[in-house]
This record gives sequence, structure tokens and C-alpha cells, in this order.
Amino acid sequence: MMEIRGAGRIARTAAAELREHGSSLRYTTLEDFRREMHRAAAVLTETRPTAVSLPNAVRFVISRIDASESLEEAQAALVESADDFIARSRQAVEMIAEFGSRAIPEDSVIMTHCNSEVAVATTIKAWEKGRVREAFVTEVRPRNQGYITAKALSDAGIPTNFIVDSAARYFMRDIDAVITGADAVTAGGAVVNKIGTSQIALAAHEARVPFIVTTETYKFAPGTLLGERIPIEERAPQEVVDDEIAGMMPNVRVRNPAFDVTPAAYIDMIVTEAGGIPPGMAYVIIRDYLGWNCGEWQKNFLIDHQE
Repeated sequence: MMEIRGAGRIARTAAAELREHGSSLRYTTLEDFRREMHRAAAVLTETRPTAVSLPNAVRFVISRIDASESLEEAQAALVESADDFIARSRQAVEMIAEFGSRAIPEDSVIMTHCNSEVAVATTIKAWEKGRVREAFVTEVRPRNQGYITAKALSDAGIPTNFIVDSAARYFMRDIDAVITGADAVTAGGAVVNKIGTSQIALAAHEARVPFIVTTETYKFAPGTLLGERIPIEERAPQEVVDDEIAGMMPNVRVRNPAFDVTPAAYIDMIVTEAGGIPPGMAYVIIRDYLGWNCGEWQKNFLIDHQE
């Protein structure tokens, strides 16, 4: 129902809900507890198919339960791992904002698309450092997430231009850098983000404007190493037109994909809490932070941030 928006917020909420659900259970055996937590994890994972942060967050929490040898240990591990994930996720936003702000040229006019927590944080951090002069924010039809971004930047004191999505190319001549978030990053460096991102990236590429993606390491998709494709969520047509209007057009099928894929060739840099990388090195993040099959991800994620 889009009550929680943004891949990072979705991931943190999933971890918190697993913690709350597990804490409410009154099972007497480890096997029953694990079975119910896996069921709950599956329900959460199926709610938003595109945002890789969701299954990665769930896997982070569940892996600690699976490694436990007693019911008491599993219950404690659930709370600890959920709290750890939430805390490290929030810390990652701060680190990305710091690293990303350094990548923005001095006195820049930036453009951003959708409502990315890390992209907004990066823009505000760059503004505080005197590196951003002005911002352009797209509307982001049909759910209008751009309103949220525009208000956040305005509240920070940044002079902000609010434009319709189709005006992005028109204003690209005035832009010094484009900053977006990501819902998923493939092993090849392609980025899945809100619908409309790829055409803005193409316009930036054509105009030789740097296109910077800001994203946490847990949004990288290990399955893409083996050729898995990230499913693109297609949402209800009622978000685009109401039923009355649709009824007047019986031969029209309304399509409403929520995300698109931006090729690595259009991306200049991906900024994570581990630092900035070219998109061609995305597999390194998967190897070093998630493990080839996510088996080592939790350990590496925590160790890196503790250091």
C-alpha cells in the first residue's frame, strides 16, 4: 500500500517487524520457532519484489536464527540482529552522505529523481558544505514521491525547482550532476530505480552530466551473478487513471511499472558506505560485503562498520 517508501526504510521496517513478530511468539521448541520465522520472512519478502534491500534485510536477520543452537539463543539472536541491521543501516546513510557530497562539483546545480533517503541526505550534506547552489526535483508520477523530496530540500534551505518528469531533458543543460538512489544494483553495475530514472540517465549521458548513484551495500543483488533477473514490480492501473476513466476506454490497457533499469554505461559512480566505485566493480561489493551467496554478508557488514 506504499505506506512505507524507500528501499532503506523498507529494509529497516522488515527487520523491525521480524523482531516484533518473533518477540510475540510463545513456542517451546527451536524447530517451531524457526519454521514460523521463515514463514513470516517469506510473507515480507513477497510484498515488494523489486527492492533487493527487503530480502537482504530478512536474510540478515534469519541467518542468525538459523545459526542458533537453542530456542533461547535464537530469540536473543533475532533481537540482536534486527537491532544491529537497523543501526548499521542508519549509519550507512550518514557515511554515504559524507562520501557522496565529496563527489559533487563545487557550486553545483543538481537534479534528483524520486525520494531516496541517501540521495536527499547527500544533497543536504553537499549544501551544508557549500557545494550545492540549487536543486531540480522531478514530480515522479504516478505516486508523486517528488513532493516529499522537494519539501525535504526546501526545509534544508536549498533553492529547489519542482518539475514534471518529462521536463528533465529540457533542464539538463542547467544541471551539473544528477544524484539518485537505488532499489537494487546488479553484479554488472546496472541500477534498478524508480521508473523514469533510465531516461534521465540517458539525458545526462548525452549532455555529459555526471550521473551518481547513492546506495547502501545491502541493495546489491548477489543472485545476478548467476544470471537471475530482478523482477520489475508493475502496480495497479488505478494509480494512473481511476476506474471511471478507464471504463471509457475499453480497448486501452494501462501499464504502470514502478521501476526501470539504468545500464552501467550511463552511470559515472556508485557511492556506498564502503566508498565510491565505478559500476563495473559492483561485483566487488557483492563479494566483500554480501558474500557470493550472502552467507558471509552479516559478518562482513558488521565488521566493516565496527572498524
